[in-house]
Amino acid sequence: MTAEILLLVAAYLIGSIPTGVIVGRLYGFDPRAVGSGNIGMTNVARAGGSSAAAITFVGDVLKGAIPVIVARAAGFPSEAIAWTGLAAFVGSIYSVFLRFRGGKGVSAALGVWLAISPLVILFALAIFGLAFAITRIMSVASMAAAIVLPPAVAAMGLPGHYLLLAILMTALVLLRHRENIARLSRGEEPRFQPKRRDNMAA
Repeated sequence: MTAEILLLVAAYLIGSIPTGVIVGRLYGFDPRAVGSGNIGMTNVARAGGSSAAAITFVGDVLKGAIPVIVARAAGFPSEAIAWTGLAAFVGSIYSVFLRFRGGKGVSAALGVWLAISPLVILFALAIFGLAFAITRIMSVASMAAAIVLPPAVAAMGLPGHYLLLAILMTALVLLRHRENIARLSRGEEPRFQPKRRDNMAA
């Protein structure tokens, strides 16, 4: 029990690492002070360009994946692995280092499920790509991918605690996108347009 508690605490702390803020500082900006104020890949792209966004994306994926990979390698049961993934995900959206604020959690969720079941991610990525190609709106694509996650987990026949994990993560992703949903209802949600570094320099 003690080992599992330590695992969950470590997963939460790793998930809490504010990748976007760290990358923003390296690139000379604070994503919380520009655009939507979000620290995720999309807002980092708007402020710092594609390279900054790519680094943020990889970092956010890793902070979701690494705790789950460690839990599996250490031989923890699948139920503990599911809670580990949830702890890392919660850290990404309610970071202790940012006074319990954070990103939307989509990239961290991707990392969690890549470590649990990569096949589930194929379903989510397919829907993400389709929604983004149609709308060019990152929030729509992200929410569509989150919504398809529980049905994909159920279709794969994974254990019930993984299905519960998927449902909880989907609910939290949609909750974190409530402002985007409000803008979508008003027709004000911007389309994805990463800012180029050369334009910023000019």
